[in-house]
Amino acid sequence: MARHSLVAAVSGAVLALGAAGCGSATSAPPTTTAPPPPPPKPFRIVFPEGFTRQQMGARVKVVAKIAERERHRPVRLNKPAYLAATRSAVVRCFDRTRRTNLEGFLFPATYDFLRKTTARQLVKAQLAAFCRNWDSVNMRYARSKNLTPYDVLTIASMIEGEAAVPSERPLIAAVIYNRLHARISLGIDATLRYGLHIAPTESIHQSQLHDPTPYNTRLHLGLPPTPISNPGLAAIRAAAHPAHVDYLYYARKKDHRHHFFTASGTAYNQFLAQNGYG
Repeated sequence: MARHSLVAAVSGAVLALGAAGCGSATSAPPTTTAPPPPPPKPFRIVFPEGFTRQQMGARVKVVAKIAERERHRPVRLNKPAYLAATRSAVVRCFDRTRRTNLEGFLFPATYDFLRKTTARQLVKAQLAAFCRNWDSVNMRYARSKNLTPYDVLTIASMIEGEAAVPSERPLIAAVIYNRLHARISLGIDATLRYGLHIAPTESIHQSQLHDPTPYNTRLHLGLPPTPISNPGLAAIRAAAHPAHVDYLYYARKKDHRHHFFTASGTAYNQFLAQNGYG
């Protein structure tokens, strides 16, 4: 405050001297400085909800090529560097241990990057976004069911792989909770596809249903060993707060989007028979 007053006083004195010296003297032209150049326009990369780490790496490769083609200059972001940067990290909002598998923690969203942005900087932004969203979810109900935070994250990733309609996310979560409680194998196709690298457009063969991969939730009780994708906030919320229903089964309807849900094994088998399953 004192400095501001001093500057004002000096300015007043200068103005007074200038007024006294007016007459034939010519005032010096004001000096001008060129405005700073505008900041470089960022590129944009979009990671959809449910993308795996490998799919994100592939998306990085495509977007980096587009960026180089548009600006005629190389960018630092590339697929090998991204996959290396996502191999391990400490996710501080989760725990203090270094995780050697970041599947599930690479938050899907839209990110801006510049020509000099590194893969580590992008991954740091993804982990920061994960923590901002993760911290907004109440885990009390999941803890009451003896589920760990990592269990919830894994369930959320499975919901992303199974739900095509947002309103069904809590229902699919409920089926997973109920089957875990009843010690019934989950039998979820999305986990097997992840473990055996089966594309969503490919059919699962009978022989693959008996593959001993730990991601075969038909053969192995409980959850798969890791998340199978990187879930968004809606799936995480559904995994933490499933619907309060007694459903144990679901199957995809003929529109390939919605599911039939039931608590009855008989009703489930009837639905399968009527809709050409098996």
